[in-house]
Amino acid sequence: MGDAAPVDPGDVRPEPAVERLTDAWVAAIHARGFVSAGRAELRAVLAGAAYSITAVVDGRAEIETAREIGAELIGAHLTDTAALRCSLDVLASHFADRIADPARLRRFTAGIGALSAGYARTLQQRTRTEQERISAAAFAARGAAEDARWRSEARYGAVFEHSVLGISVADAGGKVLEANRALAEMLGYPPDEIVGRSVFEFIHPEDTPEMWPQIQAMLAGRVSHVRMEKAYLGKDRRQVWTELVVSLIRDRDGAPRYLVAMIADVTERHLLQSRLQHQAEHDPLTGLPNRTLFFSRLTAALEALGTGSAKVGVCYLDLDGFKAINDTLGHDAGDQLLSSVAHRMQAEIGGLGHTVARMGGDEFVVLIESCTGPEELIAVAHTALETVRRPVALRNREIVVSASIGVVSWPVHDCAGANAPPDEGAAALMQAADTTMYWAKRDGRDRIAVFDPQRHRHDVHLFELAGRMPGALERGEFDLEYQPLVSFTDGRVAGVEALARWRSADGEQLGPDLFIPLAEQTGLIVPLGLYLLRRACTDARAWADADPSREFVLSVNVAGRQLRQDDAVQRIVEILTETGWPARALQLELTESDLMSAGGQPIAALEELSRLGVRIAIDDFGTGYSNLAYLHRLPVDVLKLAGSFVSAKGPLPPSADGYPGRDLDSPVVLSAMIELAHRLGLGVVAESVETAEQATRLRSLGCDIGQGWYLSAPLHPSKVPAMLDRHCRL
Repeated sequence: MGDAAPVDPGDVRPEPAVERLTDAWVAAIHARGFVSAGRAELRAVLAGAAYSITAVVDGRAEIETAREIGAELIGAHLTDTAALRCSLDVLASHFADRIADPARLRRFTAGIGALSAGYARTLQQRTRTEQERISAAAFAARGAAEDARWRSEARYGAVFEHSVLGISVADAGGKVLEANRALAEMLGYPPDEIVGRSVFEFIHPEDTPEMWPQIQAMLAGRVSHVRMEKAYLGKDRRQVWTELVVSLIRDRDGAPRYLVAMIADVTERHLLQSRLQHQAEHDPLTGLPNRTLFFSRLTAALEALGTGSAKVGVCYLDLDGFKAINDTLGHDAGDQLLSSVAHRMQAEIGGLGHTVARMGGDEFVVLIESCTGPEELIAVAHTALETVRRPVALRNREIVVSASIGVVSWPVHDCAGANAPPDEGAAALMQAADTTMYWAKRDGRDRIAVFDPQRHRHDVHLFELAGRMPGALERGEFDLEYQPLVSFTDGRVAGVEALARWRSADGEQLGPDLFIPLAEQTGLIVPLGLYLLRRACTDARAWADADPSREFVLSVNVAGRQLRQDDAVQRIVEILTETGWPARALQLELTESDLMSAGGQPIAALEELSRLGVRIAIDDFGTGYSNLAYLHRLPVDVLKLAGSFVSAKGPLPPSADGYPGRDLDSPVVLSAMIELAHRLGLGVVAESVETAEQATRLRSLGCDIGQGWYLSAPLHPSKVPAMLDRHCRL
């Protein structure tokens, strides 16, 4: 706003909004009879004022312009302070819809304050000029002729009694000698109840008594007058905010004699500014402090931290399943739920002296400005959790929600940002709290998670890896190794599974268990999956071309998200056409959870691929739904038994209805699964075959294919042809 140019309303054509403001302003002033001028004359003054204040709010004029508007109102003889209150009401009503933007709100607040200050200052200057003229005549001419003294005192009395500003005359000790009617009305006292009392009796108890030292400086001759904003206590115990100017009157010898105070009532302006400040710092739905006020208090708490053991604590809370409430019951119900939760938390936790704020959406945060450590925060978090869990009545029904809460006590000495300046430390603390809250979400919701620097560093590392992945894909850092699929019938290599590897530019090698979940979370799994499929088909085509007698299946992992793309089948067919790899020799592996939870588009894509001849395999079977009865309705050709069925010891986990699982080592479990798969016409592949004993048992149970380190480790593409040409020893 500092670059705004001066505004001359005569240089531009009136704007509709300015015209409306002018009409409303003229109507309000004229209707109340604040000025004797005609409507046309009044409009000539207020049209320019309306244009200028609009320019200030829009950022096209300096704030000082608003101060000049206040002075112009006095120049137009609008000297009744009720005219100022009427003008502020008109401006607040006109700009109500335009100050939702924080920048406009700040300019509007500053502009209103400047206008009021300009009005009060000009009115004071005008009154003071007249008062000083009268006072000089009254006090300096007292020794002159009685007639001249009478005329001076008459003029002084007229100004004193009829001024719209409150005026008092006190002695050098602060005892009130005279008080005019305006001051009496302002404070709610009869004038005779003010005279004879000390001015300090009327100061509001919450106001800091900084006036007397300044008065002493004036009495000592260091200053000639004092100006300040001061709160006084009215007779009805209400707070009266004033703009106060105190001037010193000396006797003929120059000694301090009287203190003359001129007082303007600015309570309405102060309340307006307070309301606007409250709106800027509080959430309109819940009334809780918003992000701005929360971060201000958090930064102040961090600044107040000493070298002792005290810490600053934060509980970051997010409601579980709030989106479902908005989607099913509507946003009005969601707002009602947020408001109810906010009021409960304010009553339960805010009452303990802690700040409860709404960060936005369904996220709340509790600030404990001084705590001993995580235990104290966990107790507060448990209170918050129990508060949220209490049923809320929404539309004649009871709704029960839960929350996930992240708890952080700061500083954490082995965490980045712990020793940063308070403003940077606040950002680091809130990042840690947000991260911890999402741990609670991922760990099952309706729980509390405590910040762990080591886990945080791991998450940061994963985040950095996720950010590096798109560039790594462009640079070709992703590669493949191949693990043979060996027939238990004759030891022949029936196929190979392509296993993704990430060899980063700094030499680090990462496995798919680390980067594939990141790719699925970020959506990179779609281009990455197509890239790896193309690489695998290209390699397989080269091996087959080198020896046309080789017949093998190429097995490639695919994610459910890839099959949800509209052009999933088309892209796979394009790769097969481009590389020349036959569809009948391609096997796509999906995890059991991906396949069993898929519906609609993914299943349709699998069915279309199956009709083209592509084989479909369920990977890690037995770790997810294990719904064998459902398999005959899916386009599945192969089951790949999870490694736990081959290598693990001990019982299976209990079933959903609580019955204990069978012993994983029992041949009955494996035999039943293999037999049922065969009855459904499915081939069976056993993963993680690590010992000769396991291979012998699987072979005896009729398992078709084995895969694992006992049979062969994953191989570099250059070593695969030799493996395809030999039989493995079982």
